Amino acid sequence: MVKVLISDKMSPKAAEIFRERGVEVDEISGMTPEELKACIGEYDGLAIRSSTKATAEIIQAATNLKVIGRAGIGVDNVDTPAATAAGVCVMNTPFGNAITTAEHAIAMMFSLSRHIPAANASTQAGKWEKSKFMGVELYGKTLGVIGCGNIGSIVADRAVALKMKVVAFDPFLSPERAVELGVEKVELDELFARADYISLHTPITDSTRNIINAANIAKMKKGVRIINCARGGLIVEEDLKAALISGHVAGAAVDVYAVEPAKENILFNLDNVVCTPHLGASTNEAQVNVAIQVAEQMSDYLLAGSVTNALNMPSVTAEEAPKLKPYMDLAKQLGSFAGQVTESGLKKVHVEYEGQAAGLNIKPLTSIILQGLLGPLLDSVNMVNAPIVAKERGIDVTESINDKADDYQTLIRVTVTTEQRSRDIAGTLSGDQSPRIVRIKGINMEAELGPHMLYVTNKDKPGFIGSLGSLLGNAGVNIATFHLGRQESAGEAIALIEIDSELDAKTLDDVCKLPHVDQVKALKF
Repeated sequence: MVKVLISDKMSPKAAEIFRERGVEVDEISGMTPEELKACIGEYDGLAIRSSTKATAEIIQAATNLKVIGRAGIGVDNVDTPAATAAGVCVMNTPFGNAITTAEHAIAMMFSLSRHIPAANASTQAGKWEKSKFMGVELYGKTLGVIGCGNIGSIVADRAVALKMKVVAFDPFLSPERAVELGVEKVELDELFARADYISLHTPITDSTRNIINAANIAKMKKGVRIINCARGGLIVEEDLKAALISGHVAGAAVDVYAVEPAKENILFNLDNVVCTPHLGASTNEAQVNVAIQVAEQMSDYLLAGSVTNALNMPSVTAEEAPKLKPYMDLAKQLGSFAGQVTESGLKKVHVEYEGQAAGLNIKPLTSIILQGLLGPLLDSVNMVNAPIVAKERGIDVTESINDKADDYQTLIRVTVTTEQRSRDIAGTLSGDQSPRIVRIKGINMEAELGPHMLYVTNKDKPGFIGSLGSLLGNAGVNIATFHLGRQESAGEAIALIEIDSELDAKTLDDVCKLPHVDQVKALKF
């Protein structure tokens, strides 16, 4: 039985969905790190919001964990590199609270422009300070959006409807998408120079951390107003405070802080600052949406293998998963075969997808090939961390697709380059969708792989097959299938033999000593 822990307070809809799909679920919020560490080993999945900290120590203790699902966008509370190294898929729900957060940013912009929080407090205190709260219009102003993804694009859309001019900085924003949104794509310095308002909607990365600092504030218009409903670490709070006091920045609306919960902050008690306690996703609709999405995504992954909104592995839709399943089996066999016969350091891996395979989502297939390839050489390699492991070891991984296949309707070919040689292996799917090998080292050979295989490369000389068969028979090894291939008469040949049981060391050594043998490998699948 698949088992999931919900360790933060979440809409009951999440637990309902897990149970409806046959997933056992425990709802235990408010645990200390020590309590979580003590029990996490029981679970296949961990569903969290922002309170639980999925640290490297917690992940190390999670011996059965396969997926961490964050009901929300930010995964600052998940050690994603540690999860990747442990083969744990990390998912978020970037769409469930996008509208809610975007609306909060727009609300903050209105509040800042019209002094609504301060005017409300003053009026309810019995004062009538009409002249004190002179505001500014949004109409005709220029809004600079930093990060035009899910949330930023909604903010831009709403701002365009308010008749604002919108300029956007986002390296991943295509010109076509910019036109569709009605925004102008600009470089960051131009945005700083032109914007009357700046709204942040980017994740924390090495390039965005502290993006609002003294140097960049100096590039902004005098009187600019800044809104941050994204991440506290995007702003150097000391620099923003200095600019607010000097008047270079007319005002700021802040929902997120460098340290949270923010019981104290240097931006508090400034007349030109509006503060809220990280309310971007705090609507009833958003809480239900992200709970539903995280439960659906985690269930789909644990039960069907589909991957949605993962941060550390390729996505596989629910529709793609059944189509990819036989190809995943083939990819695993190809990678495992290549890994088991490789004897020297890996330098390059090239994967070719031909025919029907070329039209598939190939990223997960390549990940599985790398998993199989690296598995015999390294511990704890899986589909999630295999691409990272390959990159860390300097292995150059490339892919190519060709929708035309020569001899087969569908084909995957893996070429492995080591310090000593290059070797290729290719496979296809038979009529019943079972994987089979069709080429090894350029030699044609059709074979289905069983649990125990013997791989032999040899010189094509008379008597070799009889000698090998006799040796295995005398050792009590039963042959299930026997496949042969060669380049040319008297040239290099290959024997791929399925046997009913694993070879002992002595028999393997005896095969190695047969005349004309170049390489012998006992393979497991």
